[in-house]
Amino acid sequence: MVKIQLSDHFTYSKLLRFVYPSIVMMVFTSIYSVVDGYFVSNFVGKTPFAALNLIFPVAGVFGAVGFMVGTGGSAIVARTLGEGRPEDANRYFSMMVEATVASGVVLTLLALWLMRPIAVLLKAEGEMLEYSVLYGCVLSLGLVPFMLQNVFQSFLVAAERPKLGLAVTAAAGVTNMVLDLLFIAVFRWGLAGAAAATALSQAVGGVIPLVYFISGKNDVLRLSWAKPEWRVLLDTCTNGFSEVMSNISSAVVGILYNLQLMRLAGENGVAAFGTIMYVNFFFLAISLGYSIGSSPIISYHYGAENYQELQGLFKKSMLLNGATGLVMTAASILFAKPVTAIFVGYDPELFALTSQGFLVYSLRYLFSSIVIFGSGFFTALGDGLTSAVISFLRAIVFQVASILLLPVLFGVDGIWLVGITAETLAVTVAAFFFWAKRDQFHYIA
Repeated sequence: MVKIQLSDHFTYSKLLRFVYPSIVMMVFTSIYSVVDGYFVSNFVGKTPFAALNLIFPVAGVFGAVGFMVGTGGSAIVARTLGEGRPEDANRYFSMMVEATVASGVVLTLLALWLMRPIAVLLKAEGEMLEYSVLYGCVLSLGLVPFMLQNVFQSFLVAAERPKLGLAVTAAAGVTNMVLDLLFIAVFRWGLAGAAAATALSQAVGGVIPLVYFISGKNDVLRLSWAKPEWRVLLDTCTNGFSEVMSNISSAVVGILYNLQLMRLAGENGVAAFGTIMYVNFFFLAISLGYSIGSSPIISYHYGAENYQELQGLFKKSMLLNGATGLVMTAASILFAKPVTAIFVGYDPELFALTSQGFLVYSLRYLFSSIVIFGSGFFTALGDGLTSAVISFLRAIVFQVASILLLPVLFGVDGIWLVGITAETLAVTVAAFFFWAKRDQFHYIA
């Protein structure tokens, strides 16, 4: 099969063939916590399962820098390639990877220092507190490779090797599954085994692409020593800020969910939310994967001033993401009870709470794909401010306001309504910017 290049004309078929490795790649990434959750819930117990779900969003906060450099940086590198400056693109790429490693070391030390105070702040007590700190600290030891994995997910697409990214992430996902089975079910290492399995699998996902780019085998991007260029790093952070903010806000919102659920439903509420989040990770991974896979194409053609191709990409992407939202909503409603039974079928009360929440929460998928694409689209165009506004309103303002208000009005059911409420407001904001920015970036004829 002929290699697809960023400079190609993209039909629906070619676009899907180019982005599908990124979609599957993100799905495998989402499997980490899902596999941990399954083994911990069924082999270790309900309290460790609740502890895992309580502290896991915190790990997302520390790892968010990788997403920022990956999305913001790959857009800059792809646009630079589109402008016909490959030497500059390679220098920027190398510098961004170096910055990721340096910041990862600092964040690892910070995470280990703050894990217990954060768990206490989240109202964890007694056995649940100790489990939360244990899982969080062991997981933090794999922070540097986890951040590199997030960076390389985007840069392998920009390097026109999305299938290699898929293969690496699949290998990391399979490693996680095998090690979870070995560490938890066979060796009986409990929650520490789950965290160690995830950290080691992330090392697979981060180190293999690092070796690949250092070897110089890629004919688009290669790693070499580069001096810091602070303007480019600042542009990377600014452009990718919406993604880091989205990841941090998701973690913050997850923490708020857990606090409200601890107040209204106790450990069962946290465990129920954790189960729902596993499916949420899976479905949102599909949307994020499309955004990551399509962004370098958008950046390239915008940099090359090929506006006719950009218009076609925008139209196709809107139709594909709209259809994806309908399919995901229908699938989540149809499989709510069977999926719930996999994780918490052993507890009738927890099963009833989770399956009911699942049905209501799934309505958010009607609009989530469009909103995620909207944020990623403006990042790809270099408009980090618009992307950040969409992400900030969606992930912080709309969700936090809903989490605080809706449970007052509807109790536990109000928590499950937060998703559809926030996404409805966010898709309205995204539609406004799509229309308002059309003449500036020429993506609508």
